[in-house]
Amino acid sequence: MTATVHPLDQLTADEITGVRSVLDEAGYLRDATRFVYVGLDEPTRSDLRAFAEGSPVDRRVRVLLLDTAGAPDRDVILSLTEGVLADRTVDAATDGQLPVLEKEFDVVEEVLAQDEEWLAALSGRGLDVAKVRVAPLSAGVYADEYPEEAGVRILRGLAFVQEHPADHAWAHPVDGLVGYVDVLNRKVHRIVDLGPVPVPTGTGNFDDLSVAGPARTTQKPIEITQPEGPSFTLRGNLLSWENWSLRIGFDAREGLILQQLAFYDRDKGRERPIIHRASIAEMVVPYADPSPVRSWQNYFDTGEYLIGRSANALRLGCDCLGDITYLDAVIADEAGHPRTLPNAVCLHEEDYGILWKHTDLWAGSSETRRQRRMVLSFFTTIGNYDYGFYWYLYLDGTIEFEAKATGVVFTSAHPGDDYPYAAEIAPGLGAPYHQHLFCARLDMALDGTANRVEEVDAVRVPMGSGNPRGNAFTYRRTPLTRESEAQRTADMAVDRVWHITNPTSLNALGKPVSYVLHPEGKPTLLAAPESSIAARAAFATKHLWVTAYDPAERYPAGDFVNQHPGGAGLPAYVAADRDIDGRSLVVWHTFGLTHAPRPEDWPIMPVDYTGFTLKPTGFFDRNPTLDVPPNTSGAHGCCDHGGHE
Repeated sequence: MTATVHPLDQLTADEITGVRSVLDEAGYLRDATRFVYVGLDEPTRSDLRAFAEGSPVDRRVRVLLLDTAGAPDRDVILSLTEGVLADRTVDAATDGQLPVLEKEFDVVEEVLAQDEEWLAALSGRGLDVAKVRVAPLSAGVYADEYPEEAGVRILRGLAFVQEHPADHAWAHPVDGLVGYVDVLNRKVHRIVDLGPVPVPTGTGNFDDLSVAGPARTTQKPIEITQPEGPSFTLRGNLLSWENWSLRIGFDAREGLILQQLAFYDRDKGRERPIIHRASIAEMVVPYADPSPVRSWQNYFDTGEYLIGRSANALRLGCDCLGDITYLDAVIADEAGHPRTLPNAVCLHEEDYGILWKHTDLWAGSSETRRQRRMVLSFFTTIGNYDYGFYWYLYLDGTIEFEAKATGVVFTSAHPGDDYPYAAEIAPGLGAPYHQHLFCARLDMALDGTANRVEEVDAVRVPMGSGNPRGNAFTYRRTPLTRESEAQRTADMAVDRVWHITNPTSLNALGKPVSYVLHPEGKPTLLAAPESSIAARAAFATKHLWVTAYDPAERYPAGDFVNQHPGGAGLPAYVAADRDIDGRSLVVWHTFGLTHAPRPEDWPIMPVDYTGFTLKPTGFFDRNPTLDVPPNTSGAHGCCDHGGHE
């Protein structure tokens, strides 16, 4: 048994060392073994209900092991006290490959740099191989064209010229050329060379003074201070802020996780659960350029690259401003040893403008309260892009998620003004159109486990005897009672939202309590329905899926996304068409950006935003922020009471 305080605490360095010892003693480790993933095999809801604080905890861990010598990959569940509990072979041809190893990033360039055909292609373009960087890119699955790739661990490589060590090579794409590399056997699988294309010569060095110019001197300091410290408390991984409480998790695959999210309702005198577990469980970046050297471009940054392990070490004053609390994350490296990601998670609260305000001429009152929010975030870098993942909790019970996309757009040589699949962002430099599609997994627990989902549309009422002036509109509610019915798209024309309710928990008006999912309603996957990427990223073809709760169903594109042929994840989960009416359920929400790059996105992209909101609607019996005090900070205490108490 471990000294873990709570079963949902993240794995410690000692526990990761213990995981390696268990596997070593059981004979799983040899020189060629690589730890691709080590993560907490989280206890079920029933196990958590049975847990008493202070009780010993038997920790279960999931481990994915890759053998670089070609032995079968393993998916292992173990107990730190009981040893290996379950083990299965991962068949790369049918199950998909394990996620990409960090050390494989270098293999693609190293192998291509020794290949005669690749060297000849560079020579024909007048390029020195020593100055060519190769982006190691997940391969996707194109079995009709390349049946020989089945079961072969492939990465594809696109080349960029780096003129000097500090040069940002994304400015100089080597177009018309791609290499396919068998990374396990360290050999070239295929070279596709369409012939030389002029390499763009403009600079992408946004940090060069000659490019950016002298820094402006017009900005005055903005200081954010909390002289008495923040309003939240942290005990282990348990965060308490205002009426909110939750446990903070971190995973090498998903990154930041919110668990046991609850709100203390002062009117009812009890803590009310809302979400058992919330994460961004997958993201995919499909590209629109059909060029033979790029038509395969689509990257599952979560399932293929493991966004959590690339979490940035955040810096005060740069990434975070104000009174900041940082949390380290501990993951396993590829040898199975603990690796600490310093300052991986940022916690802080911030002012968010007006919460509510009214000046009443009859009562002579004038009241203002200020909104504030709790922010939980991390940033990760995947190749050329940088992503921020931000969860916001508000005083009024609102929950919001926001993804921030920045970094450098993926570049190509631009063929000309009539090319319809890419934008010219600098002279001769193109950037293909693409999407960034995220999928949130929301394991709901709204006042318990008897939850249901209803789709609600605004409906225009025709003129007639009951609506003589034609001004009426109302709302249509459609219960989603089975998994086959709960695969939905947003419709901004009718302000479509989804109500997550608990029919066994009624508010003061006798109505089921609910939270409402407000989607942005931007495009889902734009690739053709019969395409390879649509089969592999089926989750991204709908804004909403609802499934019956199953703790084993963690990922919307399946467990092994890398080179999986498709059909895994949500399509497989809903195949049984389970009843989801008044049950324990999981809401999956797809959202994201469709990016037509602009000149303003070069040489580095200002942050673009996407996300969703969950709002209480009848969850509380009245405004839950009536007890928020007026603001007394500042020289004048500007929000003092102006009317009746």
